Amino acid sequence: MSSATEGTENRCSWCLGSELYRHYHDTEWGVPCRDAVQLFELISLEGAQAGLSWITILNKRQGYRRLFAGFDPEKIARFSDARLDRIASDAAIVRHRQKVESVRSNARAWLSLREAGQSFSDVIWAHVEHETLDNAFRQLSDVPARTEQSTRMSKQLKKLGFSFVGPTTCYAFMQAAGLVNDHLITCPRHAEVKSG
Repeated sequence: MSSATEGTENRCSWCLGSELYRHYHDTEWGVPCRDAVQLFELISLEGAQAGLSWITILNKRQGYRRLFAGFDPEKIARFSDARLDRIASDAAIVRHRQKVESVRSNARAWLSLREAGQSFSDVIWAHVEHETLDNAFRQLSDVPARTEQSTRMSKQLKKLGFSFVGPTTCYAFMQAAGLVNDHLITCPRHAEVKSG
């Protein structure tokens, strides 16, 4: 990973706005994640990001983790409406009542999957046949906002009871969770993620 941290000229340009952004890019974004709870956190944060910049959510990530019990679906599923009211009024996160409610409803959908003997991770990764799609984009303008896979994922997740999971949100989730490697080929992280 040392090559990714030596200078900034070849990194994906979207991450150059802050040290937090660079750290996220260099250590987390695009790294394949198969842990079902970590994937739940990512899909929750991507839903919160809808209509906003990702750096806004990164800056509030610790607030989300604190208010949403470390993104433990079992705990979140039991949150009362009164607790959601308190969360939705806390400046540590984006104060959007529907997005706050969606974390609880998504936790319940996540648990329903598990109760049916399915893993959220397996459901998600099935959309790429359980292998990272290794893209080879040269510039940011080449990177799509949605794909056939993200559209199918969105439809499936909505049928399963998830919300704030549109095709664009699902594609951003796929990028973050390493279902696709969308680091530009000029970025040192492209090869590092690819080689595992």
